[in-house]
Formats: sequence, C-alpha cells, structure tokens
Amino acid sequence: MAEAGPGGLAVDKPWLAAGAAAVAAFLVGAGIVATRFVIEETQPASLALLRYVIGFFCLLGPAAMTGWPRFDRRDIGPIAVLGIVQFGVLIALLNYGLQFVPSGRGSLIFATFPFLTMILAALLGIERLSRAKFLGVGLTVIGVGLALSPKLGAAVGGGEHWIGELAIFASALCGAACSVFYRPYLRKYPTLQVSAFAMLASVAFLAIPAALEGFFDEAPRFSPEGWAAVAFIGVSSGVGYYMWLWALGHTTPTRVSIFLALSPITATVLGALWLSEGISVAFLAGLACVVLGLWAAHRVPRGRVG
Repeated sequence: MAEAGPGGLAVDKPWLAAGAAAVAAFLVGAGIVATRFVIEETQPASLALLRYVIGFFCLLGPAAMTGWPRFDRRDIGPIAVLGIVQFGVLIALLNYGLQFVPSGRGSLIFATFPFLTMILAALLGIERLSRAKFLGVGLTVIGVGLALSPKLGAAVGGGEHWIGELAIFASALCGAACSVFYRPYLRKYPTLQVSAFAMLASVAFLAIPAALEGFFDEAPRFSPEGWAAVAFIGVSSGVGYYMWLWALGHTTPTRVSIFLALSPITATVLGALWLSEGISVAFLAGLACVVLGLWAAHRVPRGRVG
C-alpha cells in the first residue's frame, strides 16, 4: 500500500527514494572529506563559489531541457534568499569550520541537520513529532556529545576548535531553516528549476566574499589532486542535490532528511583512509548513538505522516 507523502503525494517508490537519499548522504560525507583535503589550497568563500558554479552548470542542462517556469515576482526574492543561505552562507560556514575540525567530527555535527529540521518544523506546526522522533533526537544529541567529549575539557587553548564546531552547527541550522521555508515554493514550482535558480543566486552572492579573498585577482591555482577534489565537490553538489529533491518527491521529508546522518560514517571512513585522521573510542560510541537514533526515528507508523 502506498504511503501518503508531502502534500498528499503517494509514496510509490519508497525503496528507490531511500536509495537516492542514501546516495545523497554519501556524497555529503565524501564532499566534506574532499573539502578538508583541498581547503588548505584556497579560501572558504572561493571554494564555495567554485563548488556551486560547477553545481549550477550540472543542474542547468536538465532544468533547461524540462522548461523554465515563470516565477511570480513576489517569489523571486524569497527563493533567492533561500538559495543564498542554503548554498552560500551554509557552505561558507561549513568550509570555515572544517579548517579547525576533522572531517569525521565535522560531518557528525552537520548530521544534526535533519533533527534540527524536524524540531523547527514542529515548532512552526508543520510537522508532528512522535515519541520515536524525540528518542532519535535525544540519542543523536548524546552521540554528538560523546563524539566531542575528548575536547570538552580543553576550553583553554582550544578556542579555534570550538569556533569551527559552532560554525558547522550554524551551517546545519541554516540548512534546517531552508528545508522548512522552501516548502511553499517547492509545491508551487518544479524542484529542479527552483534548485537551479537558488544555486545561481548563491553564486552571485558568493562572488562578493570570494572577491574580497582575491579570487578574481588571478586564476585559481590548485594541485592536480586539488582540482580533482574541487571537480568532485562541485559535481557531487549538483548530483546530490538533485537526488535529494527526487527522494523528497517520492517519500516524506523525515524519511529523506534522516539519511543525512549516514554522512559521518562516510566522512569518518574516508577521512581515516585519505587524511590519516584518527578514530577515537568516544567517536565510535557517539556514532553508535547516532545510528541507534536513526533506527528509533524510523519507527514511525507507516500510515502516518509527520
């Protein structure tokens, strides 16, 4: 039996939607590791600009082929602002934070994205939180605390790490807010075109801080490995966001957003393999709590939405 989804949409492809959301989450985690790898060769805003220029062109072709809708004038500004926050401010904060935080831990903090989304949606009366969701949120918060516990007692001399952690958490909060406030526009217009326009708005915005970093003074210079990382980050942004939106069109927002918690697993494994980052016992315990929280949050009656 099909499950009711957003706006009464029948969820006719739940397993395909879950797979698309899982792939998008994998790309988020891999993108964090790639960002960590290349961030020393550039500046946060410059990398964000390159990322979404590439991502925009990945979306431009499919969006043009399916036809551009006529946006109401009153909707152009809000969609642009959402794009600037989601693709500009969010990534700039994330890139900044990753200068001080290992990719695995940064990805785990960013994995609070779906839970912040559920809490904000509940406060605004858009989504109903069940006991299972509350349990999932609690376990995830405990998991983040355990993962960061080796640094909790290092307040003196560890200021830069705390700044990085707060920046990544702020980026997750930006994403949660956008996930909620995008809702009316995604119902009114095709999601592919909305995402392409929003990403274009973020490119225009990011050109300003990138210029202040000297991005336009000379051609970007990366090592061959750095260019490969930049290309991967850009393509994964476009492809991952498209798959994310496709999943949202075939199942409920909670069942999609919850998959973002898989990104720490990806980032931790790839960070250990490529960046020689350590994996502590506390981190593993925190990750176990996150996985348990995902399981608990998924124990929502299938015929129930919200």
